[in-house]
Amino acid sequence: MINFNKNSAWDLYPIDLSQVQGGVAGLMVNGEQPVMAFKTVRDQLVFTNKRIISIDVQGITGKRKSYTSLPYSKVQFFSIQTPGFIEIVPDSELVLTFANGFTATYEFKGRVDIGEIGKVISEYVLEH
Repeated sequence: MINFNKNSAWDLYPIDLSQVQGGVAGLMVNGEQPVMAFKTVRDQLVFTNKRIISIDVQGITGKRKSYTSLPYSKVQFFSIQTPGFIEIVPDSELVLTFANGFTATYEFKGRVDIGEIGKVISEYVLEH
């Protein structure tokens, strides 16, 4: 679940960009493109070339959604943790700390290239 009141998202699995929920396109500005996406059971986390957008699907029907935008320009620093060598289900972690002191933690399950995520964030954070 992606819940920014708890500052964390767990059990994120990679998905194809074609599976990103349609509401995200309406939030994107000119020149913004999704570069990678992840999901929990119903929620999604989308990395674009300008920010991270989370979609928190709420309620029994899932029609109600909460969107949160985390711009790279506000990232103060971040850390990544790679999976261990012999983990049965490899997991990795990303921790972002923003200029206002907010910290977001994401745990990824499965074969996720956490180094690539770090590279994407570095590219956009260092541009600002």
